[in-house]
Amino acid sequence: MLSFANAKINLGLLVTEKRDDGYHNIETVFYPIKLYDVVEITASDSFSFRSDGLFIPQGGPNLCEKAWQLLNADFEVKPVRIHLLKNIPIGAGLGGGSSDAAHVLKLIDQFYQLNLTTYQLQGYAAQLGADCPFFIENSPVYATGTGATFAPVELDLSKYRIIVIKPEIHISTAEAYQHIIPQTPTIDIQHVLRLPIQEWKYHLTNDFELGLFQQYPLIEKIKHKLYKSGALYASMSGSGSAVFGIFEEEETDLSGMEDLGKIYYPIEL
Repeated sequence: MLSFANAKINLGLLVTEKRDDGYHNIETVFYPIKLYDVVEITASDSFSFRSDGLFIPQGGPNLCEKAWQLLNADFEVKPVRIHLLKNIPIGAGLGGGSSDAAHVLKLIDQFYQLNLTTYQLQGYAAQLGADCPFFIENSPVYATGTGATFAPVELDLSKYRIIVIKPEIHISTAEAYQHIIPQTPTIDIQHVLRLPIQEWKYHLTNDFELGLFQQYPLIEKIKHKLYKSGALYASMSGSGSAVFGIFEEEETDLSGMEDLGKIYYPIEL
């Protein structure tokens, strides 16, 4: 059984408060984009996980493994073989690992006919990562709290072209938060997104950019280059290091951008 695990971008990201549990409260809009990993599960006599494609650093069980372990602990499901084809860049702020794990949860639910509700799947996903529950329904949402409290957002960017550039920089979430001072928001992200997209660049911000741009000037350079190439809006996604641009034109001249990072063109399968 196959599933195509997509990436996401953040439209605005405000860090509003440090919580007593050490996490942070945020405000953001998660928007799914058509850049995919491929996850396959098959029945097996023993559990195994294998990945191909982009290299995944080893530091304990992969989130896909942890997803299976969660459901196995509660339902004693039979072992499966998980094969991941990794295409979404790692350490990019695109949510690839969270998406992979969420899709494993959904695949196992279907494979073994567990008949879990969306709410239950999101509960399991929340144990794996703050943005993991988003990928259960995979529709644009306004996210608050740690990023796992959702309100639906009416937003359709399908008539635009989204381009993602990932420099050779890996940023962990812990590193990104070292530069953050939580602040009371001065903008309403949902209100901004109702403005013409040409207005977003004047109002829609990502709080991680300021500190990370100082540490990694290349990321800021990519953002400026995207605007020079005609982007209506450009931003770092999540805690970086990927930067995306939203373009009106189907054909976009990105000459010279290949030297700054790998260029991804999210498309329909």
